[in-house]
Amino acid sequence: MKIELKPFQRKYLQGLAHGIDPVVMVGNNGLTEAVVREIAISLDAHELIKVRVQGDDREARVAMFEQICEQLDAAPVQHIGKLLVLWRPSDKQRIALPKNKQALKG
Repeated sequence: MKIELKPFQRKYLQGLAHGIDPVVMVGNNGLTEAVVREIAISLDAHELIKVRVQGDDREARVAMFEQICEQLDAAPVQHIGKLLVLWRPSDKQRIALPKNKQALKG
């Protein structure tokens, strides 16, 4: 089940992610099973996480971002340089997405 975010929801999550540090790092071995598992654990614990990716190949990072989101049913929030921001709601919903643009202003 792919999570589709509306642009204002993505902006809201980007704002929340601004102050957080990366919790998972993808090293030179790429997206291993252990790294995917660690990302899944972090998503369950935090809902919104940053992942730092080593390497200078932008296309490889984009492919990795898409693969992570596909495998873990996470929503892609943002890709800036070597940072990927992911969101996936957990059972204990910590982040309530705004339902409309007006909710952001309130």
